Amino acid sequence: MHRRFLMIIFTFVLLIWGFLSCKKLDEYPKEPQITYKNFYKIPSGAAADGYGIIEIDFTDGDGDVGLNETNINPPFDSSSVYYYNFFIDYYEKQRGTWIKPVLYETFNARIPVLNTSNGDQPLKGTISIQVPINNFTSTYDTIRFDCRICDRALNMSNTISTPEIIIKKH
Repeated sequence: MHRRFLMIIFTFVLLIWGFLSCKKLDEYPKEPQITYKNFYKIPSGAAADGYGIIEIDFTDGDGDVGLNETNINPPFDSSSVYYYNFFIDYYEKQRGTWIKPVLYETFNARIPVLNTSNGDQPLKGTISIQVPINNFTSTYDTIRFDCRICDRALNMSNTISTPEIIIKKH
């Protein structure tokens, strides 16, 4: 009986230790949140700058950031703003004022599905996107990007801005 009592106590202690040592998942709002992390130019060897990388840190409480190849039906069709889920606006500093010029290409991108588990799971990480940085139809050499992301539940994140980026024009 003494041995049985010790075994029960040992099992009880193991259960409590196991319960207390379980790592609690981080909790974040269900809407994605982003912060600016970094921007760097990709060396091209040319006289003019061509491309750069925007890096953002993000959190998402329910882990539904990202689109897969099957996310092409409404609201994720190509005629919808939600075909993309990483939105990037390009600005030029023209005579001291930030202007969003009319461009013939989009800077927006698709983030792939990041949570491959079967349930809602908080996500935290870094996303890097390559973007063209030189508007060759413009003479202005100071730019910035505004970025935001959207999850599959159509929750839009906050918007971040890169610092001023000086580019070589020729």
